[in-house]
Amino acid sequence: MLKTKDLTATNIVIAITVIVYLIQINMNYGGLFLGLNLYFTQGGFFWQPLSSMFAHGGFGHIAMNMFVLYQFGNLIERYRGKKEFLTIYFVGGILTSLISYLYIYYLDNGVNLVGASGAICVLMGYIAFFDKFQRKGIITWILIISVAPLLIGLPIAWYSHFIGLGLGFIFGMIRKATL
Repeated sequence: MLKTKDLTATNIVIAITVIVYLIQINMNYGGLFLGLNLYFTQGGFFWQPLSSMFAHGGFGHIAMNMFVLYQFGNLIERYRGKKEFLTIYFVGGILTSLISYLYIYYLDNGVNLVGASGAICVLMGYIAFFDKFQRKGIITWILIISVAPLLIGLPIAWYSHFIGLGLGFIFGMIRKATL
């Protein structure tokens, strides 16, 4: 049975992400339609910077992302509130998608970007900015999840992870200036 404490904004985002993923895998070309690719500007698929945060490349991909989102999203929500979590996650995620699209457009036209990891890296960068004790571990983890898959030949949007981390730090600086 669901408890009120389980109905966090983070857990609702996770549930929506899982639902969208289930829709994605049951529609023709779902990943291409919802992922971020050249259709964004060349086909008028203007929803892609947002929808790509919900689309994923497989069960392992969504499971890992939702596990990390659960940890970091709920942490931010607990200490900074729902509004701050949702703002950082969605504004940061969309900005990460838009900047990542520049990489796709100019450097690698064949990419179809899917996954919440860019937005999650924004959350991680935000936490790393404020928590100096966790900073090295978070940066190391992002390096590992960005480089290790490349070394074994997995297609991964490493640039999206680094963009998200940087945006998270910027959001942290902005937040600190407003405290």
